[in-house]
Formats: sequence, structure tokens, C-alpha cells
Amino acid sequence: MTAFVTLAPDASPSGHRFDAGRRWAASLELAFDKRSGATRMTQSRHRGPLRVQRPFYPEGREGACHVYLLHPPGGLVSGDTLTITARVGSGARTLLTTPAANKLYRADSHGVAWAQQTRLEVADGGILEWLPQETIAFDGSRGEQCTTIALEGQARCLGWEVLALGRPASELPYVSGRIDQRFRLVRDGRPLWLERQPLDPRHPRFAGRWGQGGASVQATLWAVGLEDEAGAVEALRAALPARSRWAVTVRHGVLLLRYLGNDRNEAWALCEAAWKVLRPWLTGREACVPRIWRT
Repeated sequence: MTAFVTLAPDASPSGHRFDAGRRWAASLELAFDKRSGATRMTQSRHRGPLRVQRPFYPEGREGACHVYLLHPPGGLVSGDTLTITARVGSGARTLLTTPAANKLYRADSHGVAWAQQTRLEVADGGILEWLPQETIAFDGSRGEQCTTIALEGQARCLGWEVLALGRPASELPYVSGRIDQRFRLVRDGRPLWLERQPLDPRHPRFAGRWGQGGASVQATLWAVGLEDEAGAVEALRAALPARSRWAVTVRHGVLLLRYLGNDRNEAWALCEAAWKVLRPWLTGREACVPRIWRT
């Protein structure tokens, strides 16, 4: 008897797909709750190469629970789909970061995109710090990043996203590809900050002074839940370098600090310095730098 195998469209004899339907998925679901006066990681479910190390408590039992998100491949290639969900319960304090930069690699010859979705939920009275290390997009990278932050009641959140386009030091600028970024921040279902940003080097906005202005590095830092927003803004202006590459404002209870330039080390240093200023205003505690940033 002869066996016949029906292949999906654009599939190889091995069964691997090469069209836009190809997906290599990885997911991570985390939950943190306050138990006996301390924040505990009460849930950690993963699928694929996405997981966490054990929780760390460098600030003591009543301080934030520090957790490092690990993605062993170190970056996204065509067909990769990463989904990260984190929920912080009432009264819990959590700091999430990564051990290294995230890399967005060049799309394959079929132009298949990657995708990354992050959903952060913070219950009334909870505090979340979302502080991933920078993302580096290689020339030709194609994909979509979606970040959703859902706050309840008096929840507080501070976070950032640092994105470097291309690798100028290697004379490999970002001249092709497309990255779509979407941010959505809501409190009790009410939108506070909605943003969509297409990054396409072929579009006039990319080089125009009214848009990207040819800059290869951008960063956004946000803080929600500040009791004295005006005081926090003045503290930032007094502490950070007086340069034209960054600006800060407050809209609908969301403090936003933006950087646009060409130096990812400068962007990272700016965000870290701003975090150190804002953390006492938001959490009542001085900044405790994750040890992984210094290794």
C-alpha cells in the first residue's frame, strides 16, 4: 500500500511551513500576591523557551519581589510569537526585568513576521515596575509589539521601553523592514494612554523632522499613580541632564518621559536615572538596582 501525505500550502516535505502561517509560540503567565506580609510569586506557567528564575528579595521581606524573565534564544526570528502575561494582586509589589537586550532579527526570505504581546495587570493597591533591558531591531526586521497595561482602583505602575533601530556601530543601519508598536494603558477599563507607532524607514515620517527625524534610538518611560505629579516632573528636570533629546509631560494621570536620539547607552542611562528619581515618589522606597544589570 502506498501512503500519501498532503502538505499544507508552502510547506516542505518535512512538514515545516514557510509562509505567513508559520508560528513558533512561547508564552509565560505570572501572578504575584501578598501573603503573610510579603509578595509571593503564586503562579508561573510557561510554554516553549520562555520562563523565569526564582524570585529575589534584595529589598527585604516587605520590599518588591524581583523576577528576571528569561528567553534563552535571545531574540525573535520570523514566525516567533511571544506572549507574556503578569498579574500583580492587591498590596503586592513586583519588579520585572530581563537579563539582556532583546533582539529582533531580520525577516527570512519569505518576509514572515514575528509578534510579541505583553499584558500587565495590577489590582487595586498593587505596584508593578516593568523594566526590561533594551530591544535591538536588526535591519529587515518585521513584526508587531503590543503592550497592554490594565490598572484597577489605586494601582500604580512604572515602566519603560527602549528601542534601538539597526546597529550603527557595525555600519548596519535600519533601512528596511517594518515594526508596529502598540501601547494601551487603562484604569478600570477607561483608556488613559493609547498609542500606535509604525516604524518604516521607507516612510517620510522616519526621516522627517516632524517624525522620527532619522534618530536610531527611542525610549518611553511612564509612571502612573503619582500623588504629586508636578513635583515629580520638577524633580526629573532638576536631576536629569539638561539636553534637548528628552522631554517630560503629564496627561490624564500618566507621566511620560520621551527620548529620541542615536545612543542606546544614553537612552538606557536616562531611563535608569529617571527611575531612581521617580521610584521614591511612586513607591516610597529608594531604587534597588537589579543585580543582573551589572553582570
